[in-house]
Amino acid sequence: MRILLIGDVVGRPGRRIVQVAVRGLRIREELDLVVVNAENAAGGSGLAPEMYRQLIDAGVDCITLGDHIYRRKEIIPVLESERKIVKPANYPRGAPGREWTMVSAANGVDVAVFSLLGRVFMKPVDCPFDAADRVLAEIPPDCQVILVDLHAEATSDKQLIARYLDGNVSAVLGTHTHVTTADEQILPAGTAFHCDVGMTGPYDSILGRRIDRVMETTRTFRPTPFDVAKGDVRLHGTIVDIDPATGKATAIRRLVVTRPEADRLAALAEKRTQASALAGAAAAHGETS
Repeated sequence: MRILLIGDVVGRPGRRIVQVAVRGLRIREELDLVVVNAENAAGGSGLAPEMYRQLIDAGVDCITLGDHIYRRKEIIPVLESERKIVKPANYPRGAPGREWTMVSAANGVDVAVFSLLGRVFMKPVDCPFDAADRVLAEIPPDCQVILVDLHAEATSDKQLIARYLDGNVSAVLGTHTHVTTADEQILPAGTAFHCDVGMTGPYDSILGRRIDRVMETTRTFRPTPFDVAKGDVRLHGTIVDIDPATGKATAIRRLVVTRPEADRLAALAEKRTQASALAGAAAAHGETS
């Protein structure tokens, strides 16, 4: 089976390219599950309920978040009621949201999803190692495919946690830095690992924000609003092939989709929809003839 994690969706441009591309990506790449990190989806920080629903309606199966999870307090009821979204598992037990969830992939396989925050150069959080142990003990033993979104700053932090989880989860895929790394690999015990899958949003920017605003504040300390940029929008993610019988990864690769390519993917999805509709109409006509 094949799983895609789309990294750090930033603002309206990031949301839009996901909405345009995902259905076509599912066809072209033969994807069974699509997970999106959407902690920057609302104006670059946080997630709003209507944006959660837009992403799910676009063909996303599950949403992970990070250290900006509660920037929009209106997301809390969604975190408490919906099954397709998780909080970082090493947040306090009383923090709103699920520590892990299970979603059904297109091929019928149940997939457990959870996220962890790193601790190096990040806000204080509970131990990610202990949190991972707790979650893994709760996941039913017959669930073999487990995906971890590791939202962390330091590559050393990500490498340590991935090595700790090697053999116990199918994939540990990093988010948060908004910069794709070139270290995708399968660890010795069969866990796919990638330090950072990259950002989905405007690349004519500083990590998704307007260059002029970030430059002004950095050089003068004069506060400016770090508005989301608009140019050179791309979707970045990582695709992992997994043996559903064992939960072990068999392949991993990076994915980059430009906006023109996203439009072609949308056309592919529309063509498939039209073909299915015609086939359905022909079948119905045959039954009534």
